[in-house]
Amino acid sequence: MQESIYGESPTVAESAFVSDMTALIGDVTVGERSSVWPFVCLRGDDSERPTTVGEECNVQEFTMLHGAELENKVSVGHNVTIDYATIGEFSLVGINSAVLRGATVGSNCLVAAGSLVRQGQTIPDGHLAYGVPAETRPLSDEQREEIAMVQEHYIELSRDYKETGRFD
Repeated sequence: MQESIYGESPTVAESAFVSDMTALIGDVTVGERSSVWPFVCLRGDDSERPTTVGEECNVQEFTMLHGAELENKVSVGHNVTIDYATIGEFSLVGINSAVLRGATVGSNCLVAAGSLVRQGQTIPDGHLAYGVPAETRPLSDEQREEIAMVQEHYIELSRDYKETGRFD
């Protein structure tokens, strides 16, 4: 479902996969080769802060983005809330996490499953954020590899879904 509000309408790149069981509302942009899976809500109903999904991102089931910015190659796990926050490129936000208003997750970061990035908190580039509230430490090489593997998997999976017309 794509809905206009306050004179703003969603924009979806031709190469993106967006499930027809997804809600895109208002000033929302989905970039090239990105994927937005079933039961996701992307809200861009604030003229001060649109919702932007960069290139080659994936936003997985039951996630809510509101006034959020995902830079390129970001993976967002299942059941995540990102509210008025920015996620840097090559980062992964794990299942059942929340990133709150005014927070910034740097590039090449991992927000561990079930973590809470507090309002206004900044996660430095190349760090793991874990726990409630989130603490940080530098990423390991294995964690960097995991981020890249998830991101590549979803590019391939979305290409398959788009080509076969699944959920489209």
